[in-house]
Amino acid sequence: MKKAEDNRRDFIRNTMSKAAGLVMMSALPGEAGNILAGSKKDEVVEPNDNFVVEPGRIKFAVIGMNHGHIYGQVEAVTRGGGQLVAYYAKEADLTAAFAKRFPDAKLAASEKEILDDKSIQLVLSSAIPDERAPIGIRVMKAGKDYMADKPGITSLEQLAQVRKVQKETGRIYSIMFSERLENRATVKAGELVKAGAIGKVIQTIGLGPHRTSLSTRPDWFFDAKRYGGVICDIASHQFDQFLFFTGSTKAEVVASQVGNVNHPQYPKFEDFGDCIIRGNGGTGYIRVDWFTPDGLKSWGDGRLTILGTEGYIEIRKNIDIAGRDGGNHLFLVNKKDTQYIDCSKEPLPYGKQLVDDVLNRTETAMSQEHCFLATELSLKAQKQAQMIKLTV
Repeated sequence: MKKAEDNRRDFIRNTMSKAAGLVMMSALPGEAGNILAGSKKDEVVEPNDNFVVEPGRIKFAVIGMNHGHIYGQVEAVTRGGGQLVAYYAKEADLTAAFAKRFPDAKLAASEKEILDDKSIQLVLSSAIPDERAPIGIRVMKAGKDYMADKPGITSLEQLAQVRKVQKETGRIYSIMFSERLENRATVKAGELVKAGAIGKVIQTIGLGPHRTSLSTRPDWFFDAKRYGGVICDIASHQFDQFLFFTGSTKAEVVASQVGNVNHPQYPKFEDFGDCIIRGNGGTGYIRVDWFTPDGLKSWGDGRLTILGTEGYIEIRKNIDIAGRDGGNHLFLVNKKDTQYIDCSKEPLPYGKQLVDDVLNRTETAMSQEHCFLATELSLKAQKQAQMIKLTV
């Protein structure tokens, strides 16, 4: 009885919330109101990931899978109509786990086998971070497009090489900045900002806390030379979001700092970093760390605040602590009211857009310059960061 009563209350509460939300949405001006309330006057469109795509629009493969992000990368391209046909990694345990998840794909005997296969148009990788750019260079030289897990590049020297080869070959070098491209609330925020829901964006504040889960990490995880450093690694997400939401095409790092505050047993590890950035479209602050406590029901309380001249948006990406269940929470505040938007059913367009770009030689998923500029900023912030020493 209690469960039935709880369900009834939840139904009533959700119904009332949706009705109230529609009333508030109608108060928003122009395009912003349409985005919230639906594309037609009398119809609320239920968002989903069921894009009308043709299966096997392109064939793609995987080279390197040292980070679990590869599964999300594959799913994104598959949603976009891609067909996974082959994979290769040096580590037998990683390929065994991957084979269980994707039994229809073929385990290649070598990286070369994939590069030489002219039917494969796109290659994905989540290899050890400092190996991702060299793999991408070989992929582009083989006449294929490339999507790397973040950080897609771990040094300014690598970036220069990647830029050179990308320009020479004309291939796509995409980096999966999943905290924007694969987070439904952040995708929704992009639509709202574009529609003018908070006016002109002035600043973004991006927070990227993570849980270390030390016992599960490989040796390279603790070596900044291998993973690029805490700002290069985690904050690459936040630099991408800063550029996207402020519309900046030029930017500089004002100040940055990193430190190993509480992991002396790993002297090459960085567990904290933050920085201030300034662009021709706005300003930004970024903080990333490895201090998510075990008591949180998520790997990290990732947040993004977008300040505009007419209001602001706050996104709670993974969890609303002591609040609503799940992730993808968006709060919109403007001159008229305060709204909560559940973004858990928003579509994720990146995979389809990338497949379209592979087929059409376009830049709908992400411009190449945006990809490289976000990476350049994170690398510069990492390189010039002051090392802090705190006593804890």
